[in-house]
Amino acid sequence: MDSTYFFKQLWEQYTAKTPSAAKVKSLFEEKGDTVFNDHIAIRTFNDTRINIDVLAKPFKAMGYEAKGKYHFEKKKLFAKHFEHKTEANAPKIFISELLLEEFSMKLQKTIDVILNQVQPNTFNAKDLILKGRVWPKPSLKIYQELLEESEYAAWMYVNGFCSNHFTVDVNKLKSFESLAQVNEFLQTNGFKLNSSGGKIKGNPSLFLEQSSILADEIEVEFKEKVKKVTSCYYEFALRYPTAEGNLFAGFIANSADKIFESTNVNRRRN
Repeated sequence: MDSTYFFKQLWEQYTAKTPSAAKVKSLFEEKGDTVFNDHIAIRTFNDTRINIDVLAKPFKAMGYEAKGKYHFEKKKLFAKHFEHKTEANAPKIFISELLLEEFSMKLQKTIDVILNQVQPNTFNAKDLILKGRVWPKPSLKIYQELLEESEYAAWMYVNGFCSNHFTVDVNKLKSFESLAQVNEFLQTNGFKLNSSGGKIKGNPSLFLEQSSILADEIEVEFKEKVKKVTSCYYEFALRYPTAEGNLFAGFIANSADKIFESTNVNRRRN
C-alpha cells in the first residue's frame, strides 16, 4: 500500500469528521507555519479479529516497528506505539485497545454481537483503518448502555475504524515558543481545550507536554433517531531532549490517560 496515499486518505477521512482540525491547521499556515504531524492515534478492541496486532499490519508493511507499550488501568486499556524504521519525519502511530475481559459480561457480549455482524474478510482488509464503522446502523439504546461502562467502547461503536486524532508537532512550528502559547492561540480563536489533568499534560522533566482541543460533534443516524455524538479531536505535542540529546519519542501514560477524555460526551457539553 502506498503510504503517501494512505495517510492522505486517513487525513481526509479524519477532517471530514473533525472540521476543527482543518481550521486549526489553516490558522497555523496563515501565520506562515508548516504543520508536521507528530503522531496518529487509532482505537480498537482487543478482540483477536481487530486487536492492535491486526491494525498494525499495514503500518509494519510501510516500514514501521513496535516501540513503547502502555497500560491504562483505570480506563482498562493497553496501547503500543510504532515508529518508522528509516523516515525520521514519518508520524508515530499510537494504537490502543479496550481490554474487554475487564468489563462486565454484558459489555463483552454486546461487542461480540456487534463484531459477529461483520463478514470476517472485512477485518482482513489492508485498509480496514479507513473503513469507519463496518457494522450495521447503531442502536441508541446500545450506545447509551455502552456509555455507562466505557466512553471508549461507546465511541468505537458509533465511529468505528478511523484516526481518533492527529497531532501537531509543536517543535516544528516557527511562530510559537511554547505549548502554552499554542493553547492561548487556540483559545483566542474560539477552540475549547481539554482541561482534564490541566490544559497542559506532562512537563519538561517528563520530556513531553501535550494538549488537545475537545472533540467535534457529528450527527449519527441511530436506529431510533438522529443524535449528535463526539467524533475526533486535534492534539498538540511538544517534546524535549533526553540526557542523550535526542528528542523523547515515547508517550507518558498518565498524560495520554487524560488526552483520551477529549472525546468524553459530558466534557464536550460542559
